[in-house]
Amino acid sequence: MHNFLPIAYFRNQFVPFAEANVSIATHALHYGTGAFGGMRGLPDPQNPGQILLFRLDRHSQRLSQSARFMHYDLPPDKIQQVIIDFVKKNSPTTSFYIRPFVYTSDLGISPRLHSVEKDFFVYGLELGDYLSPEGVSCRISSWHRQEDRSLPLRGKISGAYITSSLAKTEAVESGFDEAILLNSQGKVSEASGMNIFIVRNGKLITPGFDQDILEGITRDSVITVARSLGIEVIERPVDKSELFIADEVFLSGTAARVTPVRRVENYEYSPQRPVTDQLRDKLTAITENRDPEFRDWVFAIPLNA
Repeated sequence: MHNFLPIAYFRNQFVPFAEANVSIATHALHYGTGAFGGMRGLPDPQNPGQILLFRLDRHSQRLSQSARFMHYDLPPDKIQQVIIDFVKKNSPTTSFYIRPFVYTSDLGISPRLHSVEKDFFVYGLELGDYLSPEGVSCRISSWHRQEDRSLPLRGKISGAYITSSLAKTEAVESGFDEAILLNSQGKVSEASGMNIFIVRNGKLITPGFDQDILEGITRDSVITVARSLGIEVIERPVDKSELFIADEVFLSGTAARVTPVRRVENYEYSPQRPVTDQLRDKLTAITENRDPEFRDWVFAIPLNA
């Protein structure tokens, strides 16, 4: 059961969420010709009169770039302003998630991106922990991550998430919490909707962009924070066997934040996770605007302004 925020942005205006509906003939519904973003927000723990959004500028920029794959010119500053207005109109009182979406809104049946109408909407819902903060179990999926030569993986293209959906359901129905997908070369790529990190000998290792991963904003945040803490970060291909001998493994994403992995297949990890815990605590402090070093990552929206 989801608790959706009461107001949505739809067809260039703010309307009640229940009235923001699309036709069953909508082009994007049939062809997956959409792209989305996702960002978290929360009431400021130190100042209840304002809402904090994490890296609003980067999220707006990435969605604008994703829209370009749809042949849709949607400037980042427009996305950002709509989201600011959206937050002010909803005035959330608890932790929440924002889903902006660009899509081909025409009612045609020809699979194309040219000469077809596009649109942009935003809605939100209350959201706490997407995955258990105590840690999750993962299986290696029988489904492989797509290749960038087949899909523009640097955008969050909605049609690409059929693979994530297949992998997630396969994992859950076989007794695990989450799936880890390999790429076409048999290297570790990412989870169903999250990037992945491993820790070996105190070093943080994660698949690079050449491994068909999404350019995750939380991933970028983890890498930047780790380096600020003096942790060596290595971006390189990761073998499946490395997952089984890693000291720590965790997932990162807007919804998942930093989620430790307890087990991959039948390989258990120690409950002691010094690097994961240090990074998670630091990122929590940043998102709550308690860390002056990264204050520019937090966008504060006064509700009375």
